[in-house]
Amino acid sequence: MLFKTFIQAEVNLCRRIFVRGLSTRSSWDIVTGVCVERLPVVTPPLNEMYKKYLDLQYTLEIEKSMKSDHEIRHENDKVQAELLKNESADVDIDAVSKITAQDFEDAANEELAQFKFASVETEADKKGDKTSLERCLQRHLVLVTPIKLGSDVKTLLPQGLWKEGETLRQTAERIVKEHCGPELKVQFLSNAPCGFYKYKYPSEVNGKIGAKVFFYYANYKSGKPSKTKADWLTRNELQQILPEKYNKSVKEFLIEESH
Repeated sequence: MLFKTFIQAEVNLCRRIFVRGLSTRSSWDIVTGVCVERLPVVTPPLNEMYKKYLDLQYTLEIEKSMKSDHEIRHENDKVQAELLKNESADVDIDAVSKITAQDFEDAANEELAQFKFASVETEADKKGDKTSLERCLQRHLVLVTPIKLGSDVKTLLPQGLWKEGETLRQTAERIVKEHCGPELKVQFLSNAPCGFYKYKYPSEVNGKIGAKVFFYYANYKSGKPSKTKADWLTRNELQQILPEKYNKSVKEFLIEESH
């Protein structure tokens, strides 16, 4: 009798959980958003911490390394120069190198001084073209697209509704194709969401309280969006465009830049 009572209690509990789940599912939309990020193309400037670490690594490498061929040649040249000063020394003049290691080093330094690095500022930077990937080469860029929310249109990460039978990862992959077209190739880094955001719909939207957004992160690989107007924004530009609370949720899974 006690066992039957226990089983019935478990059944009733499961039923309540199931009904509650249906109620929750019907009152909130499940949405998947995708953060597509283009990594820096050119190495960003080093901050002070990285510079100190680089100097330390260089010092340790010098202390532990063996002499290079150039350093050995430099030492041999000094020995030959001292022997040439000594008239009594038996030195084969023809065997002495006419181009010393110092001559080679001076010529190399002169050639290096004439070398000029190309500018990291591109035509897209000069024009302020935020739709181009050829901008801000030392920065991370994040893809944003216009998203319709009720009667309003906001600039957000690509997002769309989850469909019955899909995993959230499958929804994220579908959204990239639907919003940006098949030409844009990205690489998802996880099967699990990296962030979460919840918001309520405007009062004119009936039937749902709002949306629960599960963010996925992906790296840009190749191609460009072809189905919608899309911008590639820096961290600072995201902060100016995205709603404050939405941007705060996005910042939690993005690596901060040092400049």
